[in-house]
Amino acid sequence: MPRVRYLNQLTRVEGLSREEIERLQPVSSWFAFKATDYYLSLIDWDDPNDPIKRVVIPNLEELDEWGRPDPSKEHSYTIFPGLQHKYKSTALLLVSGECAGYCRYCFRKRIFTDDAMEVLRDLPRAVEYIREHEEITNVLLTGGDPMVLSTRRLREVLSALRSIRHVRIIRIGTRMLSYNPYRVLEDPELLEVIEQHSLPDRRIYVITHFNHPREITPPALRAVRRLQKAGAIVANQTPMIKGVNDSARTLAELFRKLSFAGVPPYYVFQIRPAVGNKPFAVPVEQGYVIFERAKARVSGLAKRARFVMSHSTGKIEVVGLTDEYIFFKYHRAARYEDSGRFMAFRRNPRAYWFDDYKIRLHDSPVVRPDRLARSEAEHEFA
Repeated sequence: MPRVRYLNQLTRVEGLSREEIERLQPVSSWFAFKATDYYLSLIDWDDPNDPIKRVVIPNLEELDEWGRPDPSKEHSYTIFPGLQHKYKSTALLLVSGECAGYCRYCFRKRIFTDDAMEVLRDLPRAVEYIREHEEITNVLLTGGDPMVLSTRRLREVLSALRSIRHVRIIRIGTRMLSYNPYRVLEDPELLEVIEQHSLPDRRIYVITHFNHPREITPPALRAVRRLQKAGAIVANQTPMIKGVNDSARTLAELFRKLSFAGVPPYYVFQIRPAVGNKPFAVPVEQGYVIFERAKARVSGLAKRARFVMSHSTGKIEVVGLTDEYIFFKYHRAARYEDSGRFMAFRRNPRAYWFDDYKIRLHDSPVVRPDRLARSEAEHEFA
């Protein structure tokens, strides 16, 4: 198996000209660059609009003034550095401040520019907090990327969490199978750790982040299969990214390839309005039309994803459009009283986030959520 190299300087990217490197240097100086030679090998360098290139190579528009460092206000439900508790049954641990590659659309770019001040440093303290809160049944490991950790460290984290009886599900959110599937394929000890801690009634879930069908390579599929054989439940989530998967055809192909591999499409996220993310953001309503057109192209097993926004108040699902109105529902709410709440607003084609909707309707008799909007956008973005 090949040895995958990690690159953190644009000068080491063979597909870029000297002129391109000089032009992009101000971006990488502000928002760090990192990739693997494996991932870079997936790029078609003859295509200036190649979607894989767009994911990982800096973009000058990242320097545009747009967005906020923490658009979902993660600081407001941070208990102490590295531990977040937003939803009653779920705790989130930022166990790593590194990734195998830095996605240009990352909503936590701040982590890679502040010396990882938000990353968990005190695992025993986090375990004690979770132990004291018996309502926590799910723990999500994120960062950064948990799979960047050594297998020894990952075992330590999983063993500590498995010692807490009320923790039933541990989720590992990772882009490693996109950037370096050999992290799984070349480490039998990692698979042993997964098998040891993924129990029949207390599963390990590995949430992959495949964004584009070309990321689902033969090595990636082998890595998925080995995780599944080790007892992990594998599901996928992706943001909708301008120039990467913002067409119904591409998104449908992604859903199909995932379902063929036994990996349910889980969430499609609206890009968070984070600093540096403007070139990757798709307007909410355009994104919803693309999402629905993609689902219309696939079978039931491939259309299980939900189109959501990770808003400060909860996970808000986009559930419908009419010619005049857009409809939202709290898929998961930070406040219990908001759970399942249904909301209707007048449409705003320029909206990129929930906060961009101003005019709310209350039990309006003209609202018909069963009538999907018919517009030129349906055909334009299909």
